[in-house]
Amino acid sequence: MPINAIVSQFAEEAAFLWFLRSKAVSAPHFSLRDLTELDERLEAQIDGLRVAGDAGWALCRDALQGDHAEGVFPAAVLAFENGKETPIGDVMNAVSHDQGRSRPLISALGWLSYEKAQPHIKAFLTDESSFHRYIGIAASAIHRHDPGLHLNKAASDPSPLVKARGLRAYGELGRSRELDLSGLRDDLTADDDGVRFSAAWSATLAGNTETVELLKSFVIPESHQKEKALNAALRRMELTNALSWQKSLSKSEDTIRLAVIGTGIIGDSLFVPWLIEQMNTPVLARVAGESFTMITGVDIALEMEDARPDGFEAGPNDDPRDHNIAMDADEDLSWPNVESISAWWNKNKGDYPSGIRYLLGKPVSVDHLRQILRTGRQRQRSAAALELAMMNPGQPLFEVRAPAFRQSGMRRNL
Repeated sequence: MPINAIVSQFAEEAAFLWFLRSKAVSAPHFSLRDLTELDERLEAQIDGLRVAGDAGWALCRDALQGDHAEGVFPAAVLAFENGKETPIGDVMNAVSHDQGRSRPLISALGWLSYEKAQPHIKAFLTDESSFHRYIGIAASAIHRHDPGLHLNKAASDPSPLVKARGLRAYGELGRSRELDLSGLRDDLTADDDGVRFSAAWSATLAGNTETVELLKSFVIPESHQKEKALNAALRRMELTNALSWQKSLSKSEDTIRLAVIGTGIIGDSLFVPWLIEQMNTPVLARVAGESFTMITGVDIALEMEDARPDGFEAGPNDDPRDHNIAMDADEDLSWPNVESISAWWNKNKGDYPSGIRYLLGKPVSVDHLRQILRTGRQRQRSAAALELAMMNPGQPLFEVRAPAFRQSGMRRNL
């Protein structure tokens, strides 16, 4: 194969693998070991581009003109590593002020060691462009590196984009307790949804219960923040209040899916019979199975998987009359075998007294949560990270999306 063809393959594979990674970091079936393997493959492609020198950069630069945002990632890694003005300028011109294309750029800054990324992050933080300041705050948060006064300034930035990202970073960096509720009043009633949500989310992480009500207002089908709001609100609420709200969500067809997800967040075994009932409804079956696993720790894929129901379709299909283009949110979840699960529960339910919050089969505790960070799958690890941060409000939220080669060191600091 000609050298140019090999280098071109490196560039294409790096972009594609980053796209896969962007999905994998929140996938229900992906473990840290899986992420490690994917990250090693991605780094190998990037390394091939490094070795190719100018030829590697030229192909990455050309990919910046394409329609797909993932082409930004390998170009940004090479440009920021190189540190030269022209390649960085090419990347920034391609990203412009497109928030979607900023995701792979921020991810590239997160891929680099902090020592290599720091000069670029500092330049973004002090830039006159609000979009660049947003990038600087986001990249600092990904590295879990406190930008100090720059974060203070971001929380009062005139740009809603920067302010929302800054307020969210307070929670991620373990600085939520510095957010005085009286000083947040304007943010909690802001016109911008992102500002309101970020202020409420970080304050809730810090232990504030007043902001739970605002988070609950985001738990509606049309909200992009609904599951993140549900996760934080239910974990902060008293158990009786959480049970009551879950029951309310379960009464509406519009929110019953959120109610099913909520049972796995609350973790009380009293939900298991209800979850088994929901497994008989195909559109809810797989997510009900995931919540069952969140409570009991039983891996359905290993022990109790069933076949896809005949005739069931979710997501786009080949029928031109079907205008549903939404992807199947549960495509990576197993179909539960209701009969097997019912039999298992009848045999083992005595091991799960109600009134206790379980996560993967054990009561929520610091040691168990740390174990989940080591061995759990990505959604489970995300749940454990959030629980740990809420137990210890001064502790940064563990970044389960960080490069796998960095996460082992991060775990040692918990």
